[in-house]
Amino acid sequence: MPEYDDLRALYLNCTLKRSPAISHTEGLIDVSRKIMEKQGVRVDVIRAIDHDIATGVWPDMTEHGWATDAWPAIQDQVMAADILVIAGPIWLGDNSSVTKQVIERLYGNSSILNEHGQYAYYGRVGGCLITGNEDGVKHCAMNILYSLQHLGYTIPPQADAGWIGEAGPGPSYLDMDSGGPDNDFTNRNTTFMTWNLMHLARMLKDAGGVPAFGNQRSEWDAGCRFDFENPEYR
Repeated sequence: MPEYDDLRALYLNCTLKRSPAISHTEGLIDVSRKIMEKQGVRVDVIRAIDHDIATGVWPDMTEHGWATDAWPAIQDQVMAADILVIAGPIWLGDNSSVTKQVIERLYGNSSILNEHGQYAYYGRVGGCLITGNEDGVKHCAMNILYSLQHLGYTIPPQADAGWIGEAGPGPSYLDMDSGGPDNDFTNRNTTFMTWNLMHLARMLKDAGGVPAFGNQRSEWDAGCRFDFENPEYR
């Protein structure tokens, strides 16, 4: 079996609860995190709402009128990670406001290029975890995974997992008698997601990332067209 102890993973917990309040999302993160740590992956977990993250789509919002912005330091951890997992709750059938803010801030750095002239998120893998006590796991996962791949992340098979109780008001993941931590469907999907993230991150790291041809913004801007033919000039 491949080794994973040179990989690094970052979980961004997009709960609406500040520490030290119990986060049900963090309970599900812990299931995935422990699997990675058993394989030697270096794991960091950030609860985004604990940090003074400015709203906007620029890398550093202090350059655009905000007095403070914790995002640049978080972005450094994002760029240091081979694996990024965005995790959050469902509200009104959709991702939390914090999840949306995190994706917006990731987007603010998406035009940065790596040493090969590709967008800087190339060569990294992404996944998501969703919790709640109302319907919407697949909707939330679709939004997050689409966003990550659009920014340049590679998405493996079965890259999402989640838990919800019965539709409507009811217990949350870590509540007594919720059945969440013992749910076989959730535990299976979370385990598969975690291993697929590690497998794909291993493959990309060993390959030196995504091959740098046909996707280099720097080369396109310099006039290279990678076999594209504009009908206008035929």
